[in-house]
Amino acid sequence: MIATDTYDKLYESAEAQAGYFTPAQAIAAGLDRSQLSRQVAAGRLLRVRSGVYRLVHYPASPHEDLVIAWLATGLRSAISHDSALALHDLSDALPTEIHVTVPRTASRRRSGMRLHTNRITDEEITHRAGIAVTTVPRTIADVAAAGMSDELVIQAAREAVFKGLATPGELVAAARSKRVQSLLRRALQETGWR
Repeated sequence: MIATDTYDKLYESAEAQAGYFTPAQAIAAGLDRSQLSRQVAAGRLLRVRSGVYRLVHYPASPHEDLVIAWLATGLRSAISHDSALALHDLSDALPTEIHVTVPRTASRRRSGMRLHTNRITDEEITHRAGIAVTTVPRTIADVAAAGMSDELVIQAAREAVFKGLATPGELVAAARSKRVQSLLRRALQETGWR
């Protein structure tokens, strides 16, 4: 059995992450690796994949696949590109893979994930549904640079401004190429935003 104060600390970490946690978070809560293994064997905790565990009785949430991907790639990573666009509710297109931007030192092999090793600053990361995700301006700049159709990029940019998730200036400033800047300016001018 897990001590109450240990479980409370573990629950606090997991609650913010849809009931999931990492071994490092379990250790920080006071549960060593052997205790973690015993709790999994006893059915009190669930090992979801390497480096990701779940509180068994925690209720399901709609973005669990993204939480698992984020935790599996490390807390310094962020959901990005097409997956971030969907998480921000700025696209009807459903990504076929989970896109995650990871530090340059991260492993490049992850089943079912598309890893990007672009530089990312703390200012370009926000949290949505308890998941680290690239900000709306960074997300739109990333999908545009990655070759998403102009039509979908324009739709996302317009939606972002309409919903108050980003200003036109923030969107254009996040673009790292003249092509993407031009595309975003054109999209925003056509709707009367400048």
